[in-house]
Amino acid sequence: MKTIRFICLMLAVLMLFGATIVSAEPTEENAEAVVEAQKQEGGLPCKSALLMDAATGTVLYEQNADEALPPASVTKIMTLLLVMEAMDEGRFTWQDTVTASAHAAAMGGSQVYLKEGETMTVEDMVKSVVISSANDCAVALAEFTAGSEEAFVTRMNERAAALGMVNTHFENTNGLDDTATHHVTSARDIALMSRALIRYDRILTFSSTWMDSIRDGAFGLTNTNRLVRFYPGCNGLKTGSTSRAGFCVSATAIRGDLSLICVIMGAESRDVRNRTATKLFDMGFADYGAYAAEDGTVLLPTEGATVPDASVHYAAFGAVVPKGSAGRVHVETVMPEKLTAPLTAGQAVGERIFYLDGKEIGRVPILVTENVEKIGFSALFKRILAQMFLT
Repeated sequence: MKTIRFICLMLAVLMLFGATIVSAEPTEENAEAVVEAQKQEGGLPCKSALLMDAATGTVLYEQNADEALPPASVTKIMTLLLVMEAMDEGRFTWQDTVTASAHAAAMGGSQVYLKEGETMTVEDMVKSVVISSANDCAVALAEFTAGSEEAFVTRMNERAAALGMVNTHFENTNGLDDTATHHVTSARDIALMSRALIRYDRILTFSSTWMDSIRDGAFGLTNTNRLVRFYPGCNGLKTGSTSRAGFCVSATAIRGDLSLICVIMGAESRDVRNRTATKLFDMGFADYGAYAAEDGTVLLPTEGATVPDASVHYAAFGAVVPKGSAGRVHVETVMPEKLTAPLTAGQAVGERIFYLDGKEIGRVPILVTENVEKIGFSALFKRILAQMFLT
Protein backbone atom coordinates (compact mmCIF):
# COMPACT_ATOMS: atom_id res chain seq x y z
CA MET A 1 0.00 0.00 0.00
CA LYS A 2 2.88 2.38 0.88
CA THR A 3 4.49 1.55 -2.47
CA ILE A 4 1.31 2.50 -4.35
CA ARG A 5 1.02 5.79 -2.45
CA PHE A 6 4.69 6.56 -3.21
CA ILE A 7 4.21 5.91 -6.93
CA CYS A 8 1.10 8.14 -7.02
CA LEU A 9 3.01 10.90 -5.24
CA MET A 10 5.89 10.68 -7.71
CA LEU A 11 3.50 10.76 -10.67
CA ALA A 12 1.84 13.89 -9.27
CA VAL A 13 5.24 15.59 -8.85
CA LEU A 14 6.25 14.66 -12.38
CA MET A 15 2.97 15.96 -13.79
CA LEU A 16 3.40 19.25 -11.90
CA PHE A 17 7.03 19.57 -13.10
CA GLY A 18 6.00 18.85 -16.66
CA ALA A 19 3.22 21.42 -16.53
CA THR A 20 5.69 23.99 -15.23
CA ILE A 21 8.04 23.34 -18.17
CA VAL A 22 5.26 23.67 -20.73
CA SER A 23 3.90 26.91 -19.28
CA ALA A 24 7.37 28.49 -19.40
CA GLU A 25 7.57 28.18 -23.17
CA PRO A 26 7.34 31.59 -24.92
CA THR A 27 4.02 31.55 -26.77
CA GLU A 28 1.81 34.21 -28.32
CA GLU A 29 0.07 34.63 -24.97
CA ASN A 30 3.02 35.00 -22.62
CA ALA A 31 5.70 36.45 -24.91
CA GLU A 32 5.02 39.97 -23.61
CA ALA A 33 5.54 38.80 -20.04
CA VAL A 34 8.80 37.14 -21.08
CA VAL A 35 9.97 40.39 -22.70
CA GLU A 36 9.10 42.38 -19.59
CA ALA A 37 10.80 39.89 -17.27
CA GLN A 38 13.98 39.83 -19.30
CA LYS A 39 14.03 43.63 -19.62
CA GLN A 40 13.89 43.78 -15.83
CA GLU A 41 16.87 41.43 -15.74
CA GLY A 42 18.74 43.65 -18.19
CA GLY A 43 18.11 41.92 -21.49
CA LEU A 44 15.55 41.16 -24.18
CA PRO A 45 14.72 37.56 -25.20
CA CYS A 46 16.94 37.56 -28.30
CA LYS A 47 20.63 37.40 -29.10
CA SER A 48 20.83 41.05 -30.16
CA ALA A 49 18.59 44.05 -30.71
CA LEU A 50 18.78 47.68 -31.76
CA LEU A 51 16.33 50.58 -32.08
CA MET A 52 17.39 53.45 -34.36
CA ASP A 53 15.87 56.76 -35.41
CA ALA A 54 15.67 56.41 -39.18
CA ALA A 55 16.04 60.12 -39.94
CA THR A 56 19.25 60.76 -38.01
CA GLY A 57 20.71 57.31 -37.35
CA THR A 58 20.60 57.95 -33.60
CA VAL A 59 20.58 54.69 -31.63
CA LEU A 60 17.88 54.73 -28.95
CA TYR A 61 18.41 51.21 -27.56
CA GLU A 62 20.90 48.44 -28.15
CA GLN A 63 21.66 44.99 -26.83
CA ASN A 64 24.73 43.13 -28.06
CA ALA A 65 24.32 45.10 -31.29
CA ASP A 66 27.78 44.42 -32.75
CA GLU A 67 27.95 40.62 -32.53
CA ALA A 68 28.24 39.01 -35.97
CA LEU A 69 25.32 36.58 -36.29
CA PRO A 70 23.58 34.74 -39.15
CA PRO A 71 20.76 36.99 -40.43
CA ALA A 72 18.70 34.54 -42.53
CA SER A 73 16.51 36.36 -45.09
CA VAL A 74 17.20 39.78 -43.59
CA THR A 75 20.19 39.44 -45.95
CA LYS A 76 17.83 40.43 -48.77
CA ILE A 77 17.85 44.04 -47.58
CA MET A 78 21.30 44.38 -49.13
CA THR A 79 20.20 42.47 -52.25
CA LEU A 80 17.29 44.86 -52.70
CA LEU A 81 19.47 47.90 -52.03
CA LEU A 82 21.88 46.99 -54.84
CA VAL A 83 18.98 46.32 -57.23
CA MET A 84 17.43 49.70 -56.43
CA GLU A 85 20.75 51.50 -56.83
CA ALA A 86 21.30 49.79 -60.20
CA MET A 87 17.93 51.13 -61.33
CA ASP A 88 18.95 54.58 -60.09
CA GLU A 89 21.96 54.30 -62.39
CA GLY A 90 19.64 53.59 -65.33
CA ARG A 91 20.90 50.06 -65.91
CA PHE A 92 17.37 48.66 -66.13
CA THR A 93 13.77 49.59 -65.35
CA TRP A 94 10.86 48.15 -63.40
CA GLN A 95 9.36 46.72 -66.58
CA ASP A 96 12.48 44.96 -67.89
CA THR A 97 12.18 41.18 -67.81
CA VAL A 98 14.38 38.79 -65.88
CA THR A 99 14.89 35.19 -67.01
CA ALA A 100 15.25 32.58 -64.27
CA SER A 101 18.37 30.42 -64.48
CA ALA A 102 18.57 26.81 -63.39
CA HIS A 103 20.51 27.98 -60.35
CA ALA A 104 17.83 30.49 -59.34
CA ALA A 105 15.03 27.99 -59.90
CA ALA A 106 16.78 25.46 -57.67
CA MET A 107 16.56 27.60 -54.52
CA GLY A 108 14.67 26.10 -51.61
CA GLY A 109 12.91 27.72 -48.67
CA SER A 110 10.59 30.66 -49.31
CA GLN A 111 10.04 30.96 -53.05
CA VAL A 112 7.57 31.62 -55.84
CA TYR A 113 8.62 28.41 -57.61
CA LEU A 114 10.34 29.91 -60.63
CA LYS A 115 10.96 27.48 -63.45
CA GLU A 116 14.16 27.56 -65.46
CA GLY A 117 13.64 29.91 -68.39
CA GLU A 118 10.59 31.60 -66.88
CA THR A 119 10.51 35.37 -67.33
CA MET A 120 9.15 37.93 -64.91
CA THR A 121 9.40 41.70 -64.67
CA VAL A 122 11.85 43.32 -62.29
CA GLU A 123 8.84 44.80 -60.50
CA ASP A 124 7.21 41.41 -59.82
CA MET A 125 10.51 39.89 -58.73
CA VAL A 126 11.27 42.74 -56.31
CA LYS A 127 7.70 42.54 -55.01
CA SER A 128 8.13 38.80 -54.44
CA VAL A 129 11.38 39.30 -52.53
CA VAL A 130 9.99 42.08 -50.34
CA ILE A 131 6.59 40.60 -49.56
CA SER A 132 7.14 36.84 -49.64
CA SER A 133 10.91 36.63 -49.17
CA ALA A 134 11.36 34.69 -52.42
CA ASN A 135 14.82 33.13 -52.44
CA ASP A 136 14.59 32.22 -56.13
CA CYS A 137 13.74 35.80 -57.15
CA ALA A 138 16.59 37.17 -55.03
CA VAL A 139 19.08 35.02 -56.93
CA ALA A 140 17.51 35.80 -60.31
CA LEU A 141 17.71 39.54 -59.63
CA ALA A 142 21.32 39.21 -58.53
CA GLU A 143 22.28 37.36 -61.70
CA PHE A 144 20.38 39.90 -63.81
CA THR A 145 22.15 42.81 -62.08
CA ALA A 146 25.72 41.52 -61.91
CA GLY A 147 25.92 38.57 -64.31
CA SER A 148 26.29 35.96 -61.59
CA GLU A 149 25.42 35.51 -57.95
CA GLU A 150 29.11 35.39 -57.07
CA ALA A 151 29.78 38.76 -58.71
CA PHE A 152 26.73 40.22 -56.98
CA VAL A 153 27.87 38.96 -53.57
CA THR A 154 31.20 40.71 -54.11
CA ARG A 155 29.26 43.93 -54.65
CA MET A 156 27.20 43.23 -51.53
CA ASN A 157 30.33 43.09 -49.41
CA GLU A 158 31.77 46.20 -51.06
CA ARG A 159 28.56 48.13 -50.41
CA ALA A 160 28.49 46.90 -46.81
CA ALA A 161 31.99 48.27 -46.29
CA ALA A 162 30.98 51.60 -47.84
CA LEU A 163 28.04 51.84 -45.41
CA GLY A 164 30.32 51.20 -42.43
CA MET A 165 28.99 47.70 -41.78
CA VAL A 166 32.09 46.44 -40.00
CA ASN A 167 30.70 43.15 -38.67
CA THR A 168 29.25 41.85 -41.94
CA HIS A 169 30.29 39.22 -44.44
CA PHE A 170 27.88 37.96 -47.09
CA GLU A 171 28.21 34.63 -48.89
CA ASN A 172 24.92 34.61 -50.80
CA THR A 173 22.03 36.85 -51.76
CA ASN A 174 19.17 35.31 -49.79
CA GLY A 175 20.48 34.23 -46.37
CA LEU A 176 20.13 30.47 -46.74
CA ASP A 177 22.76 29.18 -44.35
CA ASP A 178 22.66 25.39 -44.54
CA THR A 179 25.91 25.39 -46.54
CA ALA A 180 27.25 28.86 -45.66
CA THR A 181 30.32 28.93 -43.43
CA HIS A 182 30.56 32.60 -42.44
CA HIS A 183 27.46 34.46 -43.63
CA VAL A 184 26.98 36.99 -40.83
CA THR A 185 26.01 40.53 -39.93
CA SER A 186 25.08 42.44 -36.79
CA ALA A 187 22.01 44.28 -35.56
CA ARG A 188 23.77 47.63 -36.00
CA ASP A 189 24.85 46.76 -39.53
CA ILE A 190 21.33 45.65 -40.43
CA ALA A 191 20.00 49.01 -39.23
CA LEU A 192 22.54 50.80 -41.42
CA MET A 193 21.55 48.98 -44.61
CA SER A 194 17.86 49.24 -43.71
CA ARG A 195 18.22 53.00 -43.37
CA ALA A 196 19.76 53.11 -46.85
CA LEU A 197 17.01 50.96 -48.39
CA ILE A 198 14.00 52.82 -47.00
CA ARG A 199 15.02 55.91 -48.93
CA TYR A 200 13.16 54.18 -51.76
CA ASP A 201 9.44 54.79 -51.38
CA ARG A 202 8.61 51.91 -53.73
CA ILE A 203 10.22 49.46 -51.34
CA LEU A 204 8.08 50.74 -48.47
CA THR A 205 5.01 50.48 -50.69
CA PHE A 206 5.74 46.80 -51.21
CA SER A 207 6.85 46.09 -47.64
CA SER A 208 3.69 47.62 -46.19
CA THR A 209 1.46 45.50 -48.44
CA TRP A 210 -0.20 42.61 -46.65
CA MET A 211 -1.34 40.60 -49.69
CA ASP A 212 -0.68 40.87 -53.43
CA SER A 213 -0.18 38.59 -56.41
CA ILE A 214 2.01 37.89 -59.43
CA ARG A 215 1.56 35.93 -62.67
CA ASP A 216 -1.60 37.89 -63.51
CA GLY A 217 -3.16 37.06 -60.18
CA ALA A 218 -2.51 33.32 -60.38
CA PHE A 219 0.05 33.25 -57.54
CA GLY A 220 -0.68 34.95 -54.24
CA LEU A 221 1.84 36.73 -52.05
CA THR A 222 1.38 37.16 -48.29
CA ASN A 223 3.68 39.35 -46.25
CA THR A 224 5.99 37.41 -43.94
CA ASN A 225 6.07 40.42 -41.59
CA ARG A 226 2.95 40.23 -39.42
CA LEU A 227 3.82 43.51 -37.75
CA VAL A 228 2.72 45.23 -40.95
CA ARG A 229 -0.81 44.05 -40.28
CA PHE A 230 -0.93 44.17 -36.51
CA TYR A 231 1.34 47.03 -35.37
CA PRO A 232 -0.03 50.55 -36.08
CA GLY A 233 2.44 52.49 -38.19
CA CYS A 234 4.59 49.53 -39.25
CA ASN A 235 5.51 49.82 -42.93
CA GLY A 236 8.27 47.24 -43.37
CA LEU A 237 10.77 45.81 -43.76
CA LYS A 238 12.17 42.25 -43.82
CA THR A 239 11.90 39.09 -41.74
CA GLY A 240 14.11 36.02 -41.69
CA SER A 241 14.40 32.67 -39.94
CA THR A 242 16.50 29.53 -40.15
CA SER A 243 17.43 26.94 -37.56
CA ARG A 244 20.87 28.51 -37.29
CA ALA A 245 19.80 32.17 -37.24
CA GLY A 246 16.66 31.82 -35.18
CA PHE A 247 13.96 34.40 -35.84
CA CYS A 248 15.13 37.81 -37.08
CA VAL A 249 13.53 40.99 -38.34
CA SER A 250 14.38 44.49 -39.42
CA ALA A 251 11.10 46.30 -38.87
CA THR A 252 10.28 49.90 -39.69
CA ALA A 253 7.45 52.03 -38.34
CA ILE A 254 6.42 55.66 -38.54
CA ARG A 255 4.14 57.76 -36.35
CA GLY A 256 3.87 61.46 -36.94
CA ASP A 257 7.35 62.82 -37.70
CA LEU A 258 9.18 59.97 -35.98
CA SER A 259 10.39 57.00 -38.06
CA LEU A 260 12.06 54.06 -36.29
CA ILE A 261 14.05 50.99 -37.33
CA CYS A 262 13.93 47.99 -34.97
CA VAL A 263 16.27 45.04 -35.46
CA ILE A 264 15.83 41.75 -33.61
CA MET A 265 18.22 38.81 -34.14
CA GLY A 266 18.21 35.31 -32.76
CA ALA A 267 14.78 35.16 -31.11
CA GLU A 268 13.56 31.63 -30.41
CA SER A 269 10.15 32.00 -32.03
CA ARG A 270 8.28 34.25 -34.40
CA ASP A 271 5.97 35.39 -31.62
CA VAL A 272 8.81 36.33 -29.28
CA ARG A 273 10.51 38.19 -32.15
CA ASN A 274 7.35 40.15 -32.95
CA ARG A 275 6.51 40.90 -29.33
CA THR A 276 10.06 42.07 -28.65
CA ALA A 277 9.98 44.37 -31.66
CA THR A 278 6.59 45.66 -30.51
CA LYS A 279 7.92 46.51 -27.06
CA LEU A 280 10.90 48.35 -28.51
CA PHE A 281 8.69 50.31 -30.90
CA ASP A 282 6.31 51.15 -28.06
CA MET A 283 9.21 52.40 -25.97
CA GLY A 284 10.59 54.48 -28.83
CA PHE A 285 7.31 56.15 -29.74
CA ALA A 286 6.40 56.74 -26.09
CA ASP A 287 9.73 58.24 -25.06
CA TYR A 288 10.99 60.14 -28.12
CA GLY A 289 9.90 62.71 -30.68
CA ALA A 290 11.40 64.39 -33.73
CA TYR A 291 12.84 67.90 -33.90
CA ALA A 292 13.36 69.45 -37.33
CA ALA A 293 14.68 72.80 -38.54
CA GLU A 294 14.39 73.83 -42.19
CA ASP A 295 17.28 74.81 -44.41
CA GLY A 296 17.76 78.42 -45.48
CA THR A 297 19.69 80.86 -47.64
CA VAL A 298 20.68 84.41 -46.65
CA LEU A 299 22.73 87.25 -48.16
CA LEU A 300 25.75 88.65 -46.33
CA PRO A 301 27.48 91.92 -47.27
CA THR A 302 30.92 91.49 -48.84
CA GLU A 303 34.07 93.55 -48.56
CA GLY A 304 36.54 93.92 -51.41
CA ALA A 305 34.38 91.78 -53.72
CA THR A 306 33.00 92.08 -57.24
CA VAL A 307 29.48 91.80 -55.83
CA PRO A 308 27.96 93.64 -52.88
CA ASP A 309 26.49 90.51 -51.26
CA ALA A 310 27.31 86.81 -51.09
CA SER A 311 24.74 84.03 -50.81
CA VAL A 312 25.26 81.56 -47.97
CA HIS A 313 23.23 78.44 -47.19
CA TYR A 314 22.67 76.15 -44.21
CA ALA A 315 21.21 72.66 -44.46
CA ALA A 316 18.13 71.34 -42.69
CA PHE A 317 18.73 69.79 -39.29
CA GLY A 318 16.96 66.95 -37.54
CA ALA A 319 17.33 65.25 -34.18
CA VAL A 320 15.46 62.78 -32.04
CA VAL A 321 14.70 64.28 -28.63
CA PRO A 322 12.78 63.25 -25.50
CA LYS A 323 9.04 63.37 -26.02
CA GLY A 324 7.62 66.88 -25.59
CA SER A 325 10.99 68.65 -25.50
CA ALA A 326 11.20 69.91 -29.12
CA GLY A 327 9.85 73.31 -28.07
CA ARG A 328 12.83 73.79 -25.77
CA VAL A 329 15.43 73.55 -28.54
CA HIS A 330 17.46 76.77 -28.90
CA VAL A 331 19.37 77.68 -32.07
CA GLU A 332 22.53 79.81 -32.01
CA THR A 333 23.73 81.17 -35.36
CA VAL A 334 27.44 81.99 -35.51
CA MET A 335 28.64 83.91 -38.59
CA PRO A 336 30.31 87.26 -39.38
CA GLU A 337 28.32 90.41 -40.20
CA LYS A 338 30.23 90.74 -43.50
CA LEU A 339 32.48 88.55 -45.63
CA THR A 340 35.81 89.38 -47.22
CA ALA A 341 36.59 88.28 -50.79
CA PRO A 342 37.75 86.07 -52.32
CA LEU A 343 35.21 83.37 -51.40
CA THR A 344 34.91 79.84 -52.73
CA ALA A 345 31.71 77.87 -53.22
CA GLY A 346 31.37 75.41 -50.35
CA GLN A 347 33.57 77.49 -48.04
CA ALA A 348 32.36 77.38 -44.42
CA VAL A 349 31.80 80.85 -42.96
CA GLY A 350 29.79 79.96 -39.86
CA GLU A 351 27.47 77.41 -38.30
CA ARG A 352 24.11 76.92 -36.61
CA ILE A 353 24.34 75.18 -33.24
CA PHE A 354 21.33 73.49 -31.67
CA TYR A 355 20.89 73.16 -27.90
CA LEU A 356 18.32 71.34 -25.79
CA ASP A 357 18.17 72.59 -22.21
CA GLY A 358 21.66 74.01 -22.64
CA LYS A 359 23.21 70.82 -24.04
CA GLU A 360 24.37 70.72 -27.65
CA ILE A 361 22.46 68.21 -29.79
CA GLY A 362 24.03 69.03 -33.15
CA ARG A 363 25.25 71.66 -35.59
CA VAL A 364 25.24 72.41 -39.31
CA PRO A 365 27.76 74.56 -41.23
CA ILE A 366 26.89 77.74 -43.10
CA LEU A 367 28.43 77.54 -46.57
CA VAL A 368 29.06 79.99 -49.40
CA THR A 369 26.95 78.96 -52.40
CA GLU A 370 29.12 80.34 -55.24
CA ASN A 371 32.55 81.77 -55.94
CA VAL A 372 33.02 85.47 -55.15
CA GLU A 373 36.08 87.11 -56.68
CA LYS A 374 38.17 89.86 -55.14
CA ILE A 375 37.64 93.17 -56.87
CA GLY A 376 40.53 94.51 -59.00
CA PHE A 377 41.86 98.09 -58.98
CA SER A 378 40.18 99.13 -62.26
CA ALA A 379 36.82 97.74 -61.21
CA LEU A 380 37.15 99.40 -57.82
CA PHE A 381 38.02 102.73 -59.47
CA LYS A 382 34.97 102.50 -61.76
CA ARG A 383 32.77 101.72 -58.75
CA ILE A 384 34.08 104.79 -56.87
CA LEU A 385 33.49 107.02 -59.88
CA ALA A 386 29.97 105.70 -60.32
CA GLN A 387 29.19 106.40 -56.67
CA MET A 388 30.61 109.95 -57.01
CA PHE A 389 28.42 110.73 -60.01
CA LEU A 390 25.38 109.22 -58.33
CA THR A 391 25.84 111.52 -55.38
